[in-house]
Amino acid sequence: MIAEAAAGAIGRPLAGARRVAGGDINDAWLVELEGGTRAFVKSRAGAAPGEYATEAAGLRWLAAAAGGLPVPEVLAVGDGDPPFLALAWVDEGRLDAAGEEALGRGLARLHAAGAPAFGAPPPGAPEAGLRLGSIVLPAATGDDWPRFYGEHRLAPLLRLAADGGALPSGGARAIEALIERLPELAGPPEPPARLHGDLWAGNVLADAQGRPWLIDPAAYGGHREVDLAMLRLFGSPGRAFLDAYEAHHPLAPGHEERVELYQLFPLLVHAALFGGGYPASAERVARKYA
Repeated sequence: MIAEAAAGAIGRPLAGARRVAGGDINDAWLVELEGGTRAFVKSRAGAAPGEYATEAAGLRWLAAAAGGLPVPEVLAVGDGDPPFLALAWVDEGRLDAAGEEALGRGLARLHAAGAPAFGAPPPGAPEAGLRLGSIVLPAATGDDWPRFYGEHRLAPLLRLAADGGALPSGGARAIEALIERLPELAGPPEPPARLHGDLWAGNVLADAQGRPWLIDPAAYGGHREVDLAMLRLFGSPGRAFLDAYEAHHPLAPGHEERVELYQLFPLLVHAALFGGGYPASAERVARKYA
């Protein structure tokens, strides 16, 4: 059903389809169309209205960054029941040394492409809030990064984690104290960067030639050190990656001391979603800075 709907939306006759791995929450298919075109199609019953259209807008926004990183072309977005997102298929390979350098260089250029404000969504996105799994952070924009990071990223996640019983009271107090100190902790002022927004190793796809692509964004305008910190938390980018990044977009002094400060954001997301050891990790980081 989904394969037929996707083929119809793309405007090509369906030649075949089979299920493939598609992440934690989506069902996914390799859809083959007459003429040789192949598409990756993902769908999920109960997906929120506008969810896939927002992801498509994010992909287009990332693709528009001059000299940035490639992303799969959006072929179609379906809003039926269930909805779907169809993307051009990318044959997978392994990221080699040249690919790591290309990732650093391209990510630097992506970040430098900028955004209208901290919290700005991709142009044309129907969802103004930030969706991270089942969590949606309310829409908000601002021009003061420490205030935005505290009020619109950390504080809502703190409430979710605490209300769900994932975060002990001591951890909550440490995070509140950290939020108060953000004006002195967050680093020198920078303009809003164009972020991937969910940049862990699993969302960097190497193609058959070893070149890096970005997939599954939660794109918004933010501080570029957030993307970099998350990639280090859930991945292991090599020295070649960071050297290439800094050669094209040098980081501000003290960025190494801020890595865990910006890892607190994905740690709180995971604490609210999954519990486990994430609340303790979030508390440890908060106490370090508070």
